[in-house]
Amino acid sequence: MQQWRSDVAVHRIQVSVTNAADTPLHITDLRLDSGSFEPSAPVRVDTTLPKTPRTDFPITYGRARCDATAIPPVKPTDIVATMAVGDAPPKEVRFPIPVTDGLLTRLVKYECGEYILKQSATIAFGTFRRQGDDLKGVLTVTSTRPVTVDDVDGTTHYVLEPEKRRPVAEVPVGTTEIPVTIRPTRCDPHAFAEAKQAYLFQVWGHTEGGETYRMIVTPPKDVQERLLGYAIDVCDFPAT
Repeated sequence: MQQWRSDVAVHRIQVSVTNAADTPLHITDLRLDSGSFEPSAPVRVDTTLPKTPRTDFPITYGRARCDATAIPPVKPTDIVATMAVGDAPPKEVRFPIPVTDGLLTRLVKYECGEYILKQSATIAFGTFRRQGDDLKGVLTVTSTRPVTVDDVDGTTHYVLEPEKRRPVAEVPVGTTEIPVTIRPTRCDPHAFAEAKQAYLFQVWGHTEGGETYRMIVTPPKDVQERLLGYAIDVCDFPAT
């Protein structure tokens, strides 16, 4: 299994299948069955594979099963395939994934870390204004207990720069605005055409005595449209 950057936004992984035999292998569907994630429906692939070193199939997976205070260990996990070898009838086959698998560990850690951090704080995009080639604005943090914002980071398309780092801010209970600057990472029209991760901004934070966890902050659709319009203007992209 692996996960590409474009998979993150849509809760998807890639399942690699190898057919080392000369007999064709027909795969009807695939799904992830894991104690660490909510059930998800099988993804129909309906593909016949000849002898081949590797074919990747994208499948979606359910939300992580998280605890409010600690990241749980990875639970037993299988890739479940409905498949047929040659002319044989299709049957369900399970392929166990080790609980030490690096991707599984990261998926649980990131999603459950975000879940824990959100028990104490929410972060949203506030107002922004154009200043030269930059956008100046704030991230609005609303917390139910004191939180330290350790760092923030931009996306594949936009730099997100705070006034200071490590920590970015010590946030008391209530609402706090963190000044930030946004600018395009690079003016590449082809990159902006592939915008699956353009608006997945990252924030790291912790509560007193707690671990640092990552939170994904996605601006609402109207702010995304303003960011895109700003980038088109700053980068002088041709009108479409």
